[in-house]
Amino acid sequence: MSYQPQHYVRTFEGHSPNLGKRVFVDPSAVVIGDVSIGDDSSIWPNTTVRGDMHRIQIGARSSIQDNSVLHITHAGPYNPDGYPLTIGDEVTVAHSVTLHGCTIGNRVLIGMGTIVMDGAVIADNVVVGANSLVPPGKHLASGWLYVGSPAKAIRELSEGDLSYFSYSANNYAKLKDRHIAALDG
Repeated sequence: MSYQPQHYVRTFEGHSPNLGKRVFVDPSAVVIGDVSIGDDSSIWPNTTVRGDMHRIQIGARSSIQDNSVLHITHAGPYNPDGYPLTIGDEVTVAHSVTLHGCTIGNRVLIGMGTIVMDGAVIADNVVVGANSLVPPGKHLASGWLYVGSPAKAIRELSEGDLSYFSYSANNYAKLKDRHIAALDG
């Protein structure tokens, strides 16, 4: 038997999720519509990835943890182009995060309970602390730790902080492989 997500990965209006190699989607999560997930990424329990009215792209070796909600902003009279959701490579999205129509660069850590709103852009190599709010249209520059509501730059990232991004990506890539093996039984 080989692990294959089925019932929780759904087509919507002709758009089917595209999963890369060795992607793990927990059976309690749901991935819907125009969604692309890169190699070795993971979607953990009770997470919703809903690309029903615009696209969602998740890069390689990224982890979307328990109870997170990923959605988009549809195109309409108030926003003619809408906002897709784009997440780069080696991104760790902690528990209960909401990402809505925003752009997340590579090697980013988003702390538990954080909300990132429409049109916000988080550059590469950023840490956003737990329970932060990144307001609509806000741009977070590379190399900084941001915390608060609204999120503000607190300090530059250290070499140790920067090395954590790959450590976290490797850790979750190994853990999702263990979960796939367990489901293969």
